[in-house]
Amino acid sequence: MQIIDIFDQNAGTYETWFEKHRLVFESEILAIKEHFEKLPALMKGIEVGLGTGRFAIELGIKEGIEPAPGMRHIATDKGLEVMDAKAENLPYKDMHFDFVLMVTLISYLNKPNLAFRESYRVLKPGGRLIIAFIDKDSDLARQYEDNRYKSIFYKQANFHTVGKVKQWLKESRFKSPYFTQTLFRKLEEIDTVEPVKEGYGEGSFVVVSAMK
Repeated sequence: MQIIDIFDQNAGTYETWFEKHRLVFESEILAIKEHFEKLPALMKGIEVGLGTGRFAIELGIKEGIEPAPGMRHIATDKGLEVMDAKAENLPYKDMHFDFVLMVTLISYLNKPNLAFRESYRVLKPGGRLIIAFIDKDSDLARQYEDNRYKSIFYKQANFHTVGKVKQWLKESRFKSPYFTQTLFRKLEEIDTVEPVKEGYGEGSFVVVSAMK
């Protein structure tokens, strides 16, 4: 089964996961917000791989792309403007946005470097690509990989190291990467919102923003 089909047919399960792991979600949002707070006000941007709109709604993003119809339908019902497209071929003109956000998306792309290049194309000079991902070297990634065949969503996921993400950013001509991290405990142990720290290497959920 194709990855898009998995997310299409299990959009409801995806929504339920976030409701069950609300504190995990809130921790991730805080780590991403650290990057949004560094952006000037009134900036225009998109989320690529918007899903059901969970992150977009919390971050004030109004539009984006999502190739899975089931996910796209839920996001549209939430009032978001969502186009059917893929990260490697964005349906936007050059130098159109101030930021592009991707949350855990790179684990499901065959060629994340192509998505980075597309993001570079649609960003204005000085614009930022913001990427949130599970660090392949983290305990959470190892947990998911050890149990991948028990999970609907992680059977076909490919986690990446911080070093690999840095390489793709550099090859795509992005500069000045800034990192934050969160999720320092196992998911089942998280009973409060996790702190956010600068850098990487401790937390399983890493966020990096880099400038065009």
